Amino acid sequence: MESSGKLVLLRHGQTVWSQSGQYTGRTNIPLTPVGREQAAAAGERLRATFPNGFAPRNIYTSDLARAMETAELAGFADHNVTADLEEWDYGRAEGRTREQLNAAAGYEWNVWRDGPRSLDETLSGTRIEVFDDGSEITVVNGEGEVIEDAAARTRAVIERVLPALLAGENVLLVAHAHILRILTSQWLDLAPDFGRKLHLDTAHYSVLGIYKGDHVIYSWNN
Repeated sequence: MESSGKLVLLRHGQTVWSQSGQYTGRTNIPLTPVGREQAAAAGERLRATFPNGFAPRNIYTSDLARAMETAELAGFADHNVTADLEEWDYGRAEGRTREQLNAAAGYEWNVWRDGPRSLDETLSGTRIEVFDDGSEITVVNGEGEVIEDAAARTRAVIERVLPALLAGENVLLVAHAHILRILTSQWLDLAPDFGRKLHLDTAHYSVLGIYKGDHVIYSWNN
């Protein structure tokens, strides 16, 4: 029998931008009412699958509000916070849809293939976006992050939690779609852009682990 623990990856619940398809990296937007319900439901599913739960020392969240809020609503209020689990910094793509970026680039732009820094500097700057409820948020379109740097952050997380996993303890990471998919690529010792082959819905979780010495995916998008 395998004695190692499971590495559980939980994506945050729905936000206005996840619903609209706008790239959401470092912009600190909250969950929608639906997203809050999704987070609570995710917690119930996790407790059914992992009835022994997770020790607080083995729970990590991104330091962005939507991830921390998801963890709290899912029943994991006592957790560690790390910037290493922040979403991929999309730079000039931040707050924009794929359609908008395709039009600006003049071709079918793909974040996995082309990266944020391939976008024209005319998309840089700081702007204010107004939501339907009248609230406002500042969107920063900076240089962005190359995928290799994002992958390096996830390897640091893996290194941090591996001793607990090898000791047979389960670990929960609450973060964002792209960074969790990149982390999975690094867990599997694959190129970071393998993450484009994975789909992870809001407030869904996946389970990684070690089987006969190999790093594997046990289940995905639960």
